[in-house]
Amino acid sequence: MIRLENIHKTYYNGAPLHVLKGINLEIEQGEMVSIMGASGSGKSTLLNILGILDTYDTGKYYLNNTLIRNLSESKAAELRNTMIGFIFQSFNLIAFKNAMENVALPLYYQGVNRKKRNKAALEYLDQLGLKEWAHHLPNELSGGQKQRVAIARALIAQPKIILADEPTGALDSKTSEEVIRILREVNREGMTMIIVTHEQSVSEATDKIIHLKDGIIEKIC
Repeated sequence: MIRLENIHKTYYNGAPLHVLKGINLEIEQGEMVSIMGASGSGKSTLLNILGILDTYDTGKYYLNNTLIRNLSESKAAELRNTMIGFIFQSFNLIAFKNAMENVALPLYYQGVNRKKRNKAALEYLDQLGLKEWAHHLPNELSGGQKQRVAIARALIAQPKIILADEPTGALDSKTSEEVIRILREVNREGMTMIIVTHEQSVSEATDKIIHLKDGIIEKIC
């Protein structure tokens, strides 16, 4: 599903900052893996490259046997819309849209008509126990409810991979457990899942833990 070969990335905002220093990694379809490491270890950069939100300098990135390199913005957007679902620590919900409209957004970008996408959004909210909150705005939802809306939004386009950046970072421990349980259930249905986290309890719920240190993979366990 994912294969990285000797990936390097340097940022040139002032003094050059060599963030990724030769990343080699394979993630199989249906795996649930976590990425851990101190701040500055390259976790977010790696996740952004996997999500086709950032480019790499040298090496090769294969997604579903397709080489991801020098893509036009329209091709990158198409791959993101069809292959990848994103879940963020800050939820990234649109404040003036209700839960149903937030969940339906990826289908809007795929050109699905309003009736069809809203019906699908309600079904996903129902699966996550939020159907009665469908017409509430984000500021009327708890942190755990917002994250469940974000999970539904990530799932609605039926991507091949979910990328989650600190998905429990803004939640209390009980709600974190609930969110990880939901992600694990989704993974058991065959969804490949990659989670960046600082939390040991989150990483222990995954099949494999990738430890990054100073831009290289220190160990995988």
